[in-house]
Amino acid sequence: MPRAIIVDDEAHCVDTLGLILQDYCPTVEVVATCRSAQDGIARVNELRPDIIFLDIEMPMMNGFEMLEQLKGQSFAIIFTTSFDQYALRAIRFSALDYLLKPVDPRELIAAVNRVQSASKRPVPEQYDMLLDRLGQKVNTYRRIAIPTLNGYELLNADDIVFCEADDNYTLFHLKNKSKLTATLMLKDAEEQLEEFQHFVRVHHSYIANINEAVRYVRGEGGYLVMSEGSSVNVSRSRKNLLMKWFHKDI
Repeated sequence: MPRAIIVDDEAHCVDTLGLILQDYCPTVEVVATCRSAQDGIARVNELRPDIIFLDIEMPMMNGFEMLEQLKGQSFAIIFTTSFDQYALRAIRFSALDYLLKPVDPRELIAAVNRVQSASKRPVPEQYDMLLDRLGQKVNTYRRIAIPTLNGYELLNADDIVFCEADDNYTLFHLKNKSKLTATLMLKDAEEQLEEFQHFVRVHHSYIANINEAVRYVRGEGGYLVMSEGSSVNVSRSRKNLLMKWFHKDI
C-alpha cells in the first residue's frame, strides 16, 4: 500500500483531496497532511512517503522551492495546482504528474494508477529538468523525459527522428533505427517537444524533427523522407506550416 503525504496551505483542499483519495483510491494510505512547505519537508524527511501530493502555490515557500530542499530523495510527486500554463509546461516537459484544482476523481485515479503501475520512480534528473526550466525560463536541457511501461527514459532530443501515434501510445523513432514506446498520446508528446523548436506536427499521426528531414516529396499533402530512411506523411492542412519551416515555397 503506497504511503502518501498531502502538502497544501488551504485546509479545504487538504480535506477534499483526503476524502477523494479515501473514496476513490483506498489503496493509498495518507500518513500526514501539511499546511506549509516547511512542515512538508519535515514530514517527508521523517516518514519517507511513496507519493507526495504537492500544492504549487503556497506562501513563504512554494511547492517547487520545497522540492529543491528534498533533492536526492526517492518519491513520486503529483502536483496539485490551479491553471498556470507556464508551470504546467515545465511539469509536462519533465514527464511528471499534476492535477488541476478542483481535483477530478477520474484524473486522480489515473494519476495514482500511473504511479502504482510504474516499475520505477521518477529519476532525480526529471526534477532537475523541472527546476531548471522554471528557474531559467528557457530550456537548457537537450534531453527529454519519456514515460514508458517500465518507468522513464531520458532521450537526447536530437536523437529523435520522428514520433508516430499508436492508439494511446507514441512510438519514438530514433537515429539508430530503434523505437521507444511511450505511454503517452501524440498530443502529449507534442506538448513536451514544443520546447525544442525543430519538431513540427506534420500530420495527425506524426511529429517530425525537421533537422532530420532529407527531402520533401510533393503530393496532396506529400511526405518527408527522413535521415534513417523512413517516410513521414504530411497532411494537406499542415503543408503550409511545413513550408514555413523550410523558408521557401515548394
